[in-house]
Amino acid sequence: MTLTLAGKTALVTGSSRSIGAAIAKRLTADGAAVALTYSASPERAAEVVAEIEAEGGRALAIAADAGDPEAVRAAVTRTIETFGSIDILVNNAGLGLGGPIEELPFETDQRMIAVNVTGIFVATQEAARHMKPGGRIIRIGSSMTRYAAFPTASLYTLTKGAITGFNRSLVRDLGPKGITVNTVHPGPTDTDMNPADGPVAKIVGPGIAIGRYGQPSEIANVVAFLASPEAAFVTGAEIVADGGLTA
Repeated sequence: MTLTLAGKTALVTGSSRSIGAAIAKRLTADGAAVALTYSASPERAAEVVAEIEAEGGRALAIAADAGDPEAVRAAVTRTIETFGSIDILVNNAGLGLGGPIEELPFETDQRMIAVNVTGIFVATQEAARHMKPGGRIIRIGSSMTRYAAFPTASLYTLTKGAITGFNRSLVRDLGPKGITVNTVHPGPTDTDMNPADGPVAKIVGPGIAIGRYGQPSEIANVVAFLASPEAAFVTGAEIVADGGLTA
């Protein structure tokens, strides 16, 4: 099997579990060395690294709160120091806090923006300084930016919508440097935050065209394509992987 990402290095933020962990595993399976960040799950991050290494891959877990700019910058630096480059950045880390707009504490707003928006800006800025032509920047957005399936998620949707706007302009900055920027918008996916048997599933489940929640590995497959040489002409794209929920 051809390892399409052999010789590449990826940084995947928030990848100790669920979609992030699946992305880290898939990119290493395709040949990349992967640094994965975590903030509250060191044991789970270590498990992901162990699984990757057991399959012959190279991985590094880095403690870094995605809402702390200095920690994010340090994660990029350590990735480069350890593996020699940064070729792929996957901004996966995110918070999903919510509630009625009238009741949301301002502190919740600030924390969500710090992790879901500012953290992405900082990671992108720092990685772009070191990326060479052929670099890939990939965001994990949300199908909620296309269809608000239930209430109490307005703040979450605000932060995910910011990613979309950021990327549309960023392609003009980074395109001439040979760096692509794309977004994957997952729909209902079986994760710790939104399990297939959880309360949200009862609301959105009937609207999923294929009749089931997605699996983290299915989102990772889309990311792997965008990270690959085959996606060299794809930039500024938003790929919705939601089982037809927003169709």
